[in-house]
Amino acid sequence: MADKLIIFDTTLRDGEQSPGASMTRDEKLRIARQLDRLKVDVIEAGFPASSNGDFEAVQAIANAIKDSTVCGLSRANDRDISRAAEALKGAARSRIHTFIATSPLHMEKKLRMTPDQVFEQAKLAVRFARNLVADVEFSPEDGYRSDVDFLCRVLETVITEGATTINVPDTVGYAIPELYGNFIKTLRERVPNSDKAVWSVHCHNDLGMAVANSLAGVKIGGARQVECTINGLGERAGNCSLEEIVMAVKTRKDYFGLELGVDSRHILATSRMVSQTTGFVIQPNKAVVGANAFAHASGIHQDGVLKARDTYEIMRAEDVGWSNNKIVLGKLSGRNAFKQRLQELGVAMESEADINTAFARFKELADRKSDIFDEDILALVSDESIARDNEQYTFISLAQRSETGERPQATIVFTAQGKEVKSESDGNGPVDASLKAIETHVKSGAEMVLYSVNAISGSTESQGEVTIRLQNNGRVVNGVGSDPDIIVASAKAYLNALNKLRSKADRVAAQG
Repeated sequence: MADKLIIFDTTLRDGEQSPGASMTRDEKLRIARQLDRLKVDVIEAGFPASSNGDFEAVQAIANAIKDSTVCGLSRANDRDISRAAEALKGAARSRIHTFIATSPLHMEKKLRMTPDQVFEQAKLAVRFARNLVADVEFSPEDGYRSDVDFLCRVLETVITEGATTINVPDTVGYAIPELYGNFIKTLRERVPNSDKAVWSVHCHNDLGMAVANSLAGVKIGGARQVECTINGLGERAGNCSLEEIVMAVKTRKDYFGLELGVDSRHILATSRMVSQTTGFVIQPNKAVVGANAFAHASGIHQDGVLKARDTYEIMRAEDVGWSNNKIVLGKLSGRNAFKQRLQELGVAMESEADINTAFARFKELADRKSDIFDEDILALVSDESIARDNEQYTFISLAQRSETGERPQATIVFTAQGKEVKSESDGNGPVDASLKAIETHVKSGAEMVLYSVNAISGSTESQGEVTIRLQNNGRVVNGVGSDPDIIVASAKAYLNALNKLRSKADRVAAQG
């Protein structure tokens, strides 16, 4: 039997370190449940010592997830490790992931520690963690830019102390595939007890090579765990993309010869959920999950695909969750058809009440839009979840008037802390007027740093999905809203962002 490649998903930890991508406890829990359905091997749920909010999120995920291993990140100190162990107490399978920087630059400038001090702290941290849980992962932060001799010394010692996984991060995305693969190979050859641990790769995408570097670490270096995120989400240029790793290994099994536990049919639904929750729109030409990933515009390509799909398609669209069911739902579709489509899309509702609520929203949308596509269903389910989680401000109705030569006017009705509010404003356009009407009452003082509109499906009837990014007092949040009316979607997105801005959740600076 072929070796297994372990998929370690860090969307909920490293992924949410993108500016504005931080998530609430309930949002994290929802995505964790979807990752469990996707059958990822390890879910890195967060950094419990960073804030009470993150501790509670990791704790909730640990108590809810039954199949995947739940992992908590910690710095190499007793307080962080104890906090992680406490948060993971209810997990069926738990892992503590502890790290300390080992590159000369990081040790000198960031840690202000000598190599001997770092060595001792790494050793003691793994020893302490191993007494609390059986599964311990160690990462030398900025490992790729570390001195090989020093790194070998550290890694040999932490394996002796009980580390079961050794992860070698390319924290700043500096690596080149062949060089990184050989770097992992060298470490495994030079560390005497390397066979006592699973070797892992964690690559950032600053030069656009995170996936290539990770695969080189697997093929050349012999790593058997890849750390990645849904949609390649992450700070700066992002992390290694889970969907690309999974489908590369599955599609080219002839080359990699590795088994995977991931159920790839849930990739699209998971991708969509993460995009909706964080507000990070998926580019149309994104591999595997982009809207154009299985589209063919060229006449020659279209002719070839019609004759034999494998002339231009190396993967089947349905293998990653794109539906091959061409039946489009509409206002005459019943609850069972809607429920069946949710199942086909990999969306699991927690209760019949949730299904009924989602179906009511579906019928409301169907009265306004003749054909309901899969993308519409995923959007309305996610939009309902967002609204349920954040109730300080909720949208009720909007009226606006604009005509050439006149300044647009908007009147919006929404709830603020349970009380109905009506507010009016003018603006440079109908969207500007609507958002100013909200701000007239709320007075958040936030600066808008991003306004983005994305069509959910391809017609003039399409729902618009709006992402708004707000910044205030050092906090950056994304709000998402969808509606066939772009102005309504904008108002929903703005209120969603304000809800997140009002949240008391703390976030900390990213770790590699």
